[in-house]
Amino acid sequence: MGAALGYGALAASSLIIGALLGLAREWPPRAVGVVLAFGAGALISAVSFDLVEEGAQLGGPGTIGIGLAIGAFTYFGLDRLVEKRSSGGGTALALGAFLDGIPEQMVLGIGLATGEGVSVGLLVAIFVSNLPEAIGSSSDMRAAGRSPKSIFVLWIAVAAICTLASLVGYGAADAVSGDFKAIINGFAAGALLVMLIDSMIPEATGKAGQAAGLVTVLGFAVAFALS
Repeated sequence: MGAALGYGALAASSLIIGALLGLAREWPPRAVGVVLAFGAGALISAVSFDLVEEGAQLGGPGTIGIGLAIGAFTYFGLDRLVEKRSSGGGTALALGAFLDGIPEQMVLGIGLATGEGVSVGLLVAIFVSNLPEAIGSSSDMRAAGRSPKSIFVLWIAVAAICTLASLVGYGAADAVSGDFKAIINGFAAGALLVMLIDSMIPEATGKAGQAAGLVTVLGFAVAFALS
């Protein structure tokens, strides 16, 4: 359990690091776009190889499809609700980090509990993609007028909950079936895909221009190589 807590804290720590970097200075829009594009590439790798592919091996295409649908509609619905109650300003990225962070880190904990060890590719993808999500979100929320203290407290809370999710995954590993584990993988992948298309990639392209595509490929390649 100590290992699950340690790896969970390591993966989630990049959320706090990213928030600090986003609040430390005013980032030029192009720089924010570049880091978002790199993170998007890393997340595409995580969805493809660490979540969907492994989830399909655990429970089959049917159950991974159920998870994908639940994750996609959950993010879509909550994102629409957040848009109605706020002025945007990075909240979509923060919501995405929260919704995909919990099942991602549950997957880390489950892997440790079942003796499979930690997925280095997933760990790296989570850490690398968390940074631009937190940097971009913090920068946008600060530009929208939110206080630095409230932004930092928000990211500490998100990081703490995601860390605890690794412990939940570790403790529940023996009690859940392969199909349920596949649904967890699918949920994370579904939420990530909707967030990528609705928020992260459009913002990266809007701020970094055509260079965003090349940087996305770089992020994908780095995450894939490390997996």
